[in-house]
Amino acid sequence: MSTAATLPLDIGESLAHGIFPERRDVDEPVHDRFARGVLWRLKRRLIPAVPTLRKMAQAAGELEQEIQQQTDDELRRRLFRAAPAAVQAGKAQGLAEVMALVREGARRALNKRPFDTQLMGAAVLLEGRLAEMQTGEGKTLTAGLAAAIAGAAGLPTHVVTVNDYLARRDCELMQPLFGFFGMTAGVVWATLEHEAKRVAYQRPITYCTNQSLVFDYLRDRVSAGGRVSPAQMQARLLHGRLPQPLLLRGLHFAIVDEADSILIDEARTPLILSEKQGKPPDATDYQQALRIAATLKLGEHFGIDAARHSLHFEAAGLPAVREAAEGLGGIWGVARGREHLVGQALRALHLFHRDQHYVVIDGTVQIVDEYTGRVLEGRSWEGGLHQMIEAKEGLDLTEPARTLARITFQRFFCRYLRLAGMTGTAAEVAPELNQVYRLDVVRLPTHKPDQRITHPPRLVRTQAAKWAAVREAIAQQLAAGRPVLVGTRSVKASVALSDELGPRQVHRVLNARQDQEEADIVASAGEPGAVTVATNMAGRGTDIHLDDRVREKGGLAVLLTEFHDSARIDRQLVGRGARQGDPGVALAIVALDDEIFTAHAATLQALLGRLFAGRDELPGWALALLRRAAQGHAGRLHAAMRRRTLKADRQLDNLLGFAGNQI
Repeated sequence: MSTAATLPLDIGESLAHGIFPERRDVDEPVHDRFARGVLWRLKRRLIPAVPTLRKMAQAAGELEQEIQQQTDDELRRRLFRAAPAAVQAGKAQGLAEVMALVREGARRALNKRPFDTQLMGAAVLLEGRLAEMQTGEGKTLTAGLAAAIAGAAGLPTHVVTVNDYLARRDCELMQPLFGFFGMTAGVVWATLEHEAKRVAYQRPITYCTNQSLVFDYLRDRVSAGGRVSPAQMQARLLHGRLPQPLLLRGLHFAIVDEADSILIDEARTPLILSEKQGKPPDATDYQQALRIAATLKLGEHFGIDAARHSLHFEAAGLPAVREAAEGLGGIWGVARGREHLVGQALRALHLFHRDQHYVVIDGTVQIVDEYTGRVLEGRSWEGGLHQMIEAKEGLDLTEPARTLARITFQRFFCRYLRLAGMTGTAAEVAPELNQVYRLDVVRLPTHKPDQRITHPPRLVRTQAAKWAAVREAIAQQLAAGRPVLVGTRSVKASVALSDELGPRQVHRVLNARQDQEEADIVASAGEPGAVTVATNMAGRGTDIHLDDRVREKGGLAVLLTEFHDSARIDRQLVGRGARQGDPGVALAIVALDDEIFTAHAATLQALLGRLFAGRDELPGWALALLRRAAQGHAGRLHAAMRRRTLKADRQLDNLLGFAGNQI
């Protein structure tokens, strides 16, 4: 079965002229984007997706008894006959037969019978849409069902997740299903050798991380020398002009797990493929820059925009830098050079903080993802900032890197001929997902009714009062027989809470320092008496199994100690408890001086502080107003930053195109 036959008819017109199949990257005119957005909203209101999906699942159920009578070989042959037409149609109405077939395959190979909601989710994926499925609803199996159908249809499929552990785990869990239907899945991780990666990408289904996938794509582009035609590629292969064989065979179909994290949260940062350039720089200039920066005063010489996480020189700043650099010689005699060095030193001192934006592990600075709390292995800041932070920490400086290629997740995933995704939280960013990726979000019902008990959130005045209240809440939940998962916004906050609990309360701390142990720690958070302190997104994708005694006492208590810039992240944390009909409790205790309120709602924060002076705890309506203002401002700001990043990335790509190096 040819791949083209499995794709919508308009794909052929959208194919890019390049080394392998992918969609053309088009900057859609504003008026077209606006009109498409209006039509999308009308369609969502007038033609709800869930009723159609329910009918499909019901039809699949009606075929179940018949299909159970067939042999394994008959099931395989029937799936390979039916899958191409079903995938090409890309409509839920035509998917009942293949869904019934893979459901029976899962029952025989995995000893699991997929729920109707999982069949509905798999249908959404095959349609090229995004399924919002609540935490614990079985997204791993849902993706496996869709991948098996796509693989049987001859559509090369990438199942994309957020870390190497999840890629390996999910591939291993689903391999019996794929093997039942005569397919083998590959898995790619960061340190895998080139040839092993190439073999994995040749499989019908490949599990990989977003980071590895994009960097492998960039490596192929660099190896091919930019965008060239298939004929040019063949000529280069014949004449040995390629440094190494290409890894990928095209961007056909991607199923993106934790799609909001990958497609939205990480979209602000471009991925840069670089190579080390010479020896490490002399630390003298960096140390001198830090000394000069330490003498400059906030408000007089420089200013900080906390909301945008940016810094600028005030009118008196540059003259002060020039005066401090007199007589130093070298780069300090060049205005642009000294301003850049001191500017990076100021950022290192005032914007990037240890145990919040980065951690130091084995003598190296490692960046922490602000949304997940995970270490971003192999990533570094540009423009000498990474080396400046190393100098600040008194570490050996690493070599600077030369950029070979760069791309954002926005531009990369838009190049897939068919793109789909899954997440527990997408409703808040559904318009942006449609605008940028043309993904329609479908909110699926839960398999069982939600049993979560949510307590009204509390707003106390200070950090000290917050940690005291958190400590008391933990004690109350433990006394009631419920284990507690406490979410913090940063590594620094998790350490602060750990210190607050001290030896009086046995607990485990999960943050970027224990990334390798993440799954095991989170999986055991539902044991009796457990107290787990974690960054808000730590352990995402890992099931928390409840002890029967815990279930009887009301399940896992999830305690949020600071709101995130996005309400989606708060929902993700709360969703760690009360999974698949389990009982659970959700609490939130935050402080008026939390970073999100200071950065994004400072005026309202100060007003409420004066209005309720003398009160240790503010009323619920004040918290609701403050949270809405802060998260609303943060959301608009980050969306604007993503738009600017995408625009800048396209402009840079166009400039490179004139030189023949377009990526």
